[in-house]
Amino acid sequence: MSEPASISAGIAERYATAIFEIAKENNDLAGLEAGVNDLAEALDASADLRQLIASPLISRAEQEAAITAIADKMGLNAVLRNSLGLMAQKRRLFVVPQLLKVLRDMLAEERGEVTAEVASAKPLTKTQMEKLSKTLSERVGKTVKVNATVDENLIGGLVVKVGSKMIDSSIRSKLNSLQNAMKEVG
Repeated sequence: MSEPASISAGIAERYATAIFEIAKENNDLAGLEAGVNDLAEALDASADLRQLIASPLISRAEQEAAITAIADKMGLNAVLRNSLGLMAQKRRLFVVPQLLKVLRDMLAEERGEVTAEVASAKPLTKTQMEKLSKTLSERVGKTVKVNATVDENLIGGLVVKVGSKMIDSSIRSKLNSLQNAMKEVG
């Protein structure tokens, strides 16, 4: 990991921990989660908002006024709203995308959930998703939320990542293994 990325991750982690702990003390994790989801959607939808949090040309005071106005308009909970204002004062708004990811991970951990990243050659049906989620839940011992993507290069099969574990049952992987085995023999 590059140094600036690791510094950003550290900043995001510290702010997320503080926000999460305060929301937990106030019994407002549901409000925090709603705010995190709303803010993430707004960031995805608005280039202007992404510009606001990333631009060094916008003054601290302007950033703070804009982000608190946006937070008020969105109805974000007080902890998240105040934290965004503080982050603007400290010139830390650029870490908001990482902050949202860390907060989502903390909220999922609190609920006993993990997210599985699943890549398949074709879109999975609802039945397949449910079966996969159930099977992974039994193996992991937690509720598993499946985040499915399509990768046509796999030819067939699945690549499943849960935490630091990866299960690759794709045909592409099996063909690569067969090709390597044939190279060793010949």
